[in-house]
Amino acid sequence: MIAFVGGGARSGKSTFAERLARQWHRERGGQRCYLATARASDDEMAARILRHRHERGDGWITLEAPLAIDEALAGIEAGSTVLLDCLTLWASQWLFAGGGSEAEGEALLARVIERARARDIALVVVSNDINEDLPPRHPGAWRYLAFLQRLHRQLAREADRVVEVVAGLPIDWKDMT
Repeated sequence: MIAFVGGGARSGKSTFAERLARQWHRERGGQRCYLATARASDDEMAARILRHRHERGDGWITLEAPLAIDEALAGIEAGSTVLLDCLTLWASQWLFAGGGSEAEGEALLARVIERARARDIALVVVSNDINEDLPPRHPGAWRYLAFLQRLHRQLAREADRVVEVVAGLPIDWKDMT
């Protein structure tokens, strides 16, 4: 099973995604893994990471993969549940911190989805909806937004469930679970 959980900043999407991952883990067994894409690049981000770990609680195997999410997924046992948080940070690091081309990033996401399905890994992917404002004027910001939106469309096509979280409330756009 693949779920895509999106929403605006601080909308409650990570909390919802954690609940969904816990539910799937209870139903399926296996490992419960948190695949973190964030880097503790400054004190504020380090504090956010610590807060998220505390809020998640025990029982999670945390893997940090700012870029190589495919390699991290390869090390997780079949039949597990994985929460990937978040695609937004991964996409920015992919484009601007040495990941590769946009086409390579799209191919990597496709491999992650394919491998999760092949190994019966329940995958919950969180990402921010940052396309609610006027289009950016900066070419780099526009490139990033276009890349992220292509990843979102790719993930939404492949996902069994697509949920948007608004003010803490989940709205199902697709549910084939």
